[in-house]
Amino acid sequence: MPLIPDAAAFQKRLASLPLRTYQPGEFVFAARTKTGQLLILKNGAVAIVKGGMEIAKVAEPGAVFGELSALLDQPHTADVRALEPSQFYVADAAALLVKDPTALLYIAAVLARRLDGANQVLVELKSQLQAGQPPSVIGKTVEKIEGLLGAPVGASLVYAGYPSDPFA
Repeated sequence: MPLIPDAAAFQKRLASLPLRTYQPGEFVFAARTKTGQLLILKNGAVAIVKGGMEIAKVAEPGAVFGELSALLDQPHTADVRALEPSQFYVADAAALLVKDPTALLYIAAVLARRLDGANQVLVELKSQLQAGQPPSVIGKTVEKIEGLLGAPVGASLVYAGYPSDPFA
């Protein structure tokens, strides 16, 4: 088995997990709650909301929710709300991560990619600040960082964006 499993290998292992369906507007996770669960998107779309602001929409099958809460043994850091009927595979986080090395490696690899991407964009932001770039350019770079750091594991983001430039 390769050290970094691909999404297809991870998704094959999900078939034995129970499914849970959420309707539009329902909370999948609420910030500051602790569920001990990992939810893996089978189909549908959700919004990620932090501090009352939608920071991302996720519709990528295989996106994992609850990984930071599980790995850090902390409450969830954002609200996750269904935008359309959405199905999730549901796993007990501790059991899955201890018993399934493929799941653990999948999550670790995507978290590492997310951190690497955030580091690269942080370097870009520092360069923009040193070069005196306009606030609108800097604001877009900050949005990239937010998306990278706030995205569920395995997600391809569709950025919600800000209603207006917060740096203007």
